[in-house]
Amino acid sequence: MKISREISEYVNSVEYDDIPDNDVKRMKRLMLDTLGCGIGAKNVPTILKAKNAVAGTGSGRSTILGTSDKKEPEIAAFINGAMTRYFDFNDTYDSKEFSHPSDNIMPMLAVAESEKKSGRDAILACILAYEIQARLADSANLWKKGWDHVIYGLVSVSASASRLMRLGNDKTEEAINIALNSHLVMRQVRAGTLSEWKAFAFSEVGRNAIFSARLAREGITGPDPVFEGEMGFFRQVSGEFRLNTKRFGGNRGIFRIGKNLMKYYPAETRAQAAIFAALELRRKIRSIDEIDEVEIGAGEATVRVIGSGAEKWNPETKETADHSIPYIVAAALIDGSIGIETFNRERFRDKKIIEFMKKIRVREVKKYTSLFNKGGTVNAASLKIKMKNRKTLYSEVLYPRGHWRNPMSDREVEDKFKMIAGKALSKPKIDNVISTVWNLEELGDIGILFKRFY
Repeated sequence: MKISREISEYVNSVEYDDIPDNDVKRMKRLMLDTLGCGIGAKNVPTILKAKNAVAGTGSGRSTILGTSDKKEPEIAAFINGAMTRYFDFNDTYDSKEFSHPSDNIMPMLAVAESEKKSGRDAILACILAYEIQARLADSANLWKKGWDHVIYGLVSVSASASRLMRLGNDKTEEAINIALNSHLVMRQVRAGTLSEWKAFAFSEVGRNAIFSARLAREGITGPDPVFEGEMGFFRQVSGEFRLNTKRFGGNRGIFRIGKNLMKYYPAETRAQAAIFAALELRRKIRSIDEIDEVEIGAGEATVRVIGSGAEKWNPETKETADHSIPYIVAAALIDGSIGIETFNRERFRDKKIIEFMKKIRVREVKKYTSLFNKGGTVNAASLKIKMKNRKTLYSEVLYPRGHWRNPMSDREVEDKFKMIAGKALSKPKIDNVISTVWNLEELGDIGILFKRFY
């Protein structure tokens, strides 16, 4: 069976009652986390520019988070999705390809609101989208050939949006074909000096995938077979792979949502362990001036993505700074903390911190590379600090807080939400949102969730 057809039949076969209670709870945790990341970025300049760009697009039935403004679902998904990615604080899934599957949440909520769906409908759609993107990430690597991981979101969003629209198998398949053929994303978005577009890479995918589903609803057909064809996805992008949806969650398999990594700090996933190690050692140091040299040990992916390239030792943009392990470790050691303010321009361009980074080097530790390759963790790290008095301090963190082997508690998830959302919402509104999300399955209209934010 064609992969687009197999995914179509899968997404239209799973019902809410097929989802284990613990996975419903996991999704609600991710929703709270994602909504917090989004509302906290409501008024940052990058997002305000995007809002200005879509101001003249007309009204619709999907809410721009934190406002009463309503747009067509693809526009709401575009803005809300960018808001949730701006701080680089939402979850990660690590496999053959990396991804942030919670990127699917805002597109699903936008479509669910537009279609007047319930909380249960929204939870189901989000879990299905998460499952599809994660299973595709398990199947084939994209970055080695220069393509970006958000490409898999074209499939997850178009398929799950079609489910919310009740398009049926045939039109869902066409939505996948249209979306995947027409909106491929290059990996350049994450290479060299990073730009503001990093926050929009998946939200643009969400926008196009939703529009593809709307086109399919009207009967427009797409290129077929989009995966297996002579000029299709296998030959042009990923190489051949197989999916067995019979083993997906909701059928005979376990939902992949149980293996997400929730970020404790607002920085690239691969830096999380290094942050914990740096903060542990900082408590043992009287003065930063006593440090002579810092060595960060990490796996191959960490070194390649956030620990190599001259720009990582001299970040010019916020996006480069939150993808620079030398900067992040330097900030943790100097400031004794990592927060959203760590990535303000005046901080990452501070001459003292840029000078301190000259003391930092990053090397691959084969043990950590092997640990990831065996299905462990991509963000294991160690920190070795040589002091001027010749004393050496060392810390190793394999599973930082937020990893699925070391998960954050519900209280920690709530505290993270309160910390970020406190920049945009009053305490009563924050408490109301938290209560609403924990009881989301009881909502008859998902639009009520968005009203809690204004």
